[in-house]
Amino acid sequence: MKSDSAHSLQDLRERSPLLKPLNDQQLSAVLHGDGPAMVLAGAGSGKTRVLTTRVAYLMTEKNVSPNSILLVTFTNKAAAEMTNRVQQMTGKRPQFSGTFHRLCARILRQDGILIGIPPTFSIYDDDDQLDLVKSILKKLNLSVKEFNPRLMLSMISNAKNELLSPKDYQIFAKGKIQEAANRVYQLYEKELDKNGAVDFDNLLNKTVELFRKHSNILQKYQHMFEYVLVDEYQDVNKAQYLLTKMLAAPQNNLFAVGDFSQSIYAWRGADYRNMLALKTDFPGIQEYRLEQNYRSTQTILNAASAVISHNTSHPILELWTEKTDKRRITLYEAETEKDEAEFVTHHIQQFKKTLPYSEMVVLYRTNAQSRVFEELFLKYGVPYKLVGGVRFYARKEVKDVLSLLRLFVNEHDSVALSRIEKLGKKRLQVYLSWLASTKKFPEKTLDILDAVLEASQYLTLYDERLEEDAERLENIQELRSVASEFSDVPSLLENVALVENNTLPDSSSSNQQQDAVSLMSIHAAKGLEFSAVFLVGMEEGLFPHSRSLMDKHQLEEERRLCYVAITRAKEHLYISYTRRRLLYGAVTGSIVSRFIAEIPDHTLERKGGEHPVGLLSGSQHLTHPQHISRRFSQLSDETLERVLKGEIDVESFLDM
Repeated sequence: MKSDSAHSLQDLRERSPLLKPLNDQQLSAVLHGDGPAMVLAGAGSGKTRVLTTRVAYLMTEKNVSPNSILLVTFTNKAAAEMTNRVQQMTGKRPQFSGTFHRLCARILRQDGILIGIPPTFSIYDDDDQLDLVKSILKKLNLSVKEFNPRLMLSMISNAKNELLSPKDYQIFAKGKIQEAANRVYQLYEKELDKNGAVDFDNLLNKTVELFRKHSNILQKYQHMFEYVLVDEYQDVNKAQYLLTKMLAAPQNNLFAVGDFSQSIYAWRGADYRNMLALKTDFPGIQEYRLEQNYRSTQTILNAASAVISHNTSHPILELWTEKTDKRRITLYEAETEKDEAEFVTHHIQQFKKTLPYSEMVVLYRTNAQSRVFEELFLKYGVPYKLVGGVRFYARKEVKDVLSLLRLFVNEHDSVALSRIEKLGKKRLQVYLSWLASTKKFPEKTLDILDAVLEASQYLTLYDERLEEDAERLENIQELRSVASEFSDVPSLLENVALVENNTLPDSSSSNQQQDAVSLMSIHAAKGLEFSAVFLVGMEEGLFPHSRSLMDKHQLEEERRLCYVAITRAKEHLYISYTRRRLLYGAVTGSIVSRFIAEIPDHTLERKGGEHPVGLLSGSQHLTHPQHISRRFSQLSDETLERVLKGEIDVESFLDM
């Protein structure tokens, strides 16, 4: 027998077409009265439906004016989608539906003059900011080699994310790099003011400053926005948190929707702890949990939940579904990264009999991993598209290094010469002098590549402390892996040219086709879903990434990233790792990712091992070796730490 509350919810659904599509958890959140609410929305639980229906409900059932509603999210695309949904349901649009930055730009255009920001202010993009920092370094007589402009800009941005003014930052600046950043920050803000400009961080910080200094302006917007709804709340930074807290007062009609387990942008300033702070700053906040998943099978959800449950710093939702599909997750142990790519390609070709290519995706932790899949897909005519990325051989740093190699082979290559010249005329002259004066070059292609990198000092252009630069350096290391497979440089360059022109044997792929397999990093996949997901490279140091292994908070973020990857799959999930991987030009033994060890054994169907699938050899039968289970049991934290310290040899570990 249904409870009275269940009957009441059902009655509401039957009376209102707006509420009819909602389940009980969703409906309870939408019907929330006045006061603060936090909606913990698990992956695939219909959070966008709840947000937009909540807005529509306020407008149609509670007679709240569209001009009194603020709906904030993180991308223009998401904002447009939500606005369109509300308009379809009500025929009206909320007063403001957009990003934090767009909201703040509008406020500063109207009232920023009170803190010295003219209505006609410019917004500096990344290139503008970088040019400004470079000019400031020159004024301060600071070397751009010693004080990387992008690093300086990153440190300034981090300070702004914490709402530290130049004066505040001066107190905390320690050491040569931070002290230099402090000097740059002081001048950077003065130059922005002089130019009548702001950067993207300033849009947020200056609005906070405006509200703090002019309470009457804050009160104007508080009165304007009676209800404040914020999407993806786990991704807000300190400034965004303060803005929502300020704007929601004094009614405190804040409706925050998010999921701790999907917070994966700490490197951009996002801090899930701001969501935890809601309970302190809004006493009596009502919590709702959306745990029914409409995307994945229960097996996939069980795997995701088992992995994320190892995080201890934030709440975990218990996802469930009414889907009855019992198929298990395929776990494949490949010999090498090529065997892994062949396995994936084989299954994609099999799936094509029942699924469009667009329903399939290959997910990886680093963009450098795309290269082997790109080449194999071209070889077998599998159409693909890189989402949120550029083809491996078209990436700037890869093209730069290839130009250095082309000039090494052919001194008359004017196109390569022109490209290198753009990296700096002095760098080019040093490199040309080396080419002219060096009498004996290495014989191996990889050694030549290393010599070229050293002679050109190309790697000094990047700073591994920066996320973007670290990724570029990984791509160069992947190019070293490619070089190690060719006997001479001309053969390497010829292969690259053939790949780029889609003329490898049997290749008929077009990267522009609509029906294509997606290749993307896991970060780029957030918010998307696919019938078949191939999660590749599940090895320690790769995923979780090597930069996170010794930091608990970074490791938990990697685990959240794994949770996001797993929950992209609707029906089919394939997870793979290699026994040995060609990495940075050398073959190394691999350690199975700890995340695999956290997945319940009964959810897995193991394949590969001692007899890997060989697409090239035509093998279609995969074994289920029992020794794989035994290997997973060895992956305790103690064992892993001993391996990382070098106390256990990797090859010995693999043979345990």
